[in-house]
Amino acid sequence: MHEQLTGQGALVDMSEHRTNNFNVLRLALASLVIVSHAPELHDGDRHRELLTRVFGTLSFGELAVDCFFLLSGYLITQSWQRQPQVLAYLRNRVLRIFPAFAVASMVCALIVGPLALASTSAYWSEFSVLRFVKSLVTLFPPATPPVFSGRPHPELNGAMWTIRWEFFCYVAVLATGVVAGARFKFVWTMTTVVVFSVWVAERLVHGLEPHLPYTYWEHPLWRLMSCFFAGGCFYLYRDHIAPTRRSVLLALTILSACMFWPHAAEPALIWFGGYLLFALAHWHLPLLARLNNGPDLSYGIYLYGWPIQNLASAYWPQANVWLMLPAVYVMAAGLAAASWFLIERPCLRLKQRRADCAEVAQGLSVADPDPNQALASSRRSIRAFVRTSAE
Repeated sequence: MHEQLTGQGALVDMSEHRTNNFNVLRLALASLVIVSHAPELHDGDRHRELLTRVFGTLSFGELAVDCFFLLSGYLITQSWQRQPQVLAYLRNRVLRIFPAFAVASMVCALIVGPLALASTSAYWSEFSVLRFVKSLVTLFPPATPPVFSGRPHPELNGAMWTIRWEFFCYVAVLATGVVAGARFKFVWTMTTVVVFSVWVAERLVHGLEPHLPYTYWEHPLWRLMSCFFAGGCFYLYRDHIAPTRRSVLLALTILSACMFWPHAAEPALIWFGGYLLFALAHWHLPLLARLNNGPDLSYGIYLYGWPIQNLASAYWPQANVWLMLPAVYVMAAGLAAASWFLIERPCLRLKQRRADCAEVAQGLSVADPDPNQALASSRRSIRAFVRTSAE
């Protein structure tokens, strides 16, 4: 009855155990975003959005974004804890986020944008290279002339709005690490409490007094930071979290009940849904383990799903969105595969190559009391570097 689900007791440290379901979960979440946007981009509202029809609160898109930030908070906090070096950390984060984002922005601006207007000459006459480059560098959605005129959501790529806030959260990890040092866990926990409390208080106040004007405290950054910082807490306290069948069932029951209440749905998703998310991430299932070894298409699907869906909806406004969804998904997955193999994976290998270089240098420079052990360590480091370079 109390059988533990992870196979390791408490949530395992990913630096020690490589069997996890993170890639599969990210792919599933990116797919949910496309499923959620399918009727919304066509109708302009959520009356056909699947999760909203069930609970009347969150959409699958909102759920997926929140879970993305939970996973990101966990993994990025882990990354800093494993290698608390400012330059290496920034390099790795930029290589993971920016190249694929930049290419997707250029595809949207140079290809999708002209296709989304009846007159391409008008598009290019209004196009500003300076504005576009500024949006690119600052991780904003591509700044272009107005497109998709007459569509319910005329944004060229409305899904990209979260990317800059994710990078902001990366900087928050760095700032906490530099300022807090050895007290990282305590400072991170206190910051999580403050951010989450401010966000929940704002939701309650706005729920009681909906006529109040918009304030800074209602900015979506508070929601995303709450998810990200909570994910970091799940990592920092992973040794104290040991999911069992009973605890998973209890968390699922509480989350399902809260999902019917607008002001409790998202806060419950962060903690009870987060518990379920990380239990599933560490649940050893042979099928998921095999799927997890494939290419990570989640980022590309997230980046390309919106423009493809909006373009298809603009060209075939009378088409059934659910029948059109498989074709849209295949096209998004195709672009995501190109992004992975041509951009993302080479950048990840560059990160690994730089890490191996550092390991080689350390192996050659650190004095080991046993010369034979030092020589063996250096040989292992050099072999790892050569193997990575050959790939």
